[in-house]
Amino acid sequence: MISDELARALRAAGLVWRPESGDRFRIEAELLTDMVFTLSDMTIEAHTFETGTVLGFNGTTEWALDSVALEDALWLPREDQLRALLGGTFHSLSVVDGGFRVDVVRPDGTPASHTAVTAPDAYAFAVLELMALAYV
Repeated sequence: MISDELARALRAAGLVWRPESGDRFRIEAELLTDMVFTLSDMTIEAHTFETGTVLGFNGTTEWALDSVALEDALWLPREDQLRALLGGTFHSLSVVDGGFRVDVVRPDGTPASHTAVTAPDAYAFAVLELMALAYV
């Protein structure tokens, strides 16, 4: 999962979140910052009883929040979403000592590499660079 710091940097750089089912996010409130939420069309919970486990289909969870403004949520883009943002500039993802390297070709044709401990973070660094170049 992408780091919170990179998610904030992407937001600050102007990346717009159009929420979709499956998106992960944190709520930027002191008591909730350690929790990762997943946007879903329906909440399904596993309930374990002495007789076995059942899947409960619920509209909301027991402690449900009524709503949260989008600006109070921190989107944590997935690896596939970050790769999609790179579009045709994406060249490759490689495993390197200590992590992963994403290679891209900048709009001017020059190659660039971005390395991080996780693949999603390496993709995020590449997206940030392209955003700074006003490409994404």
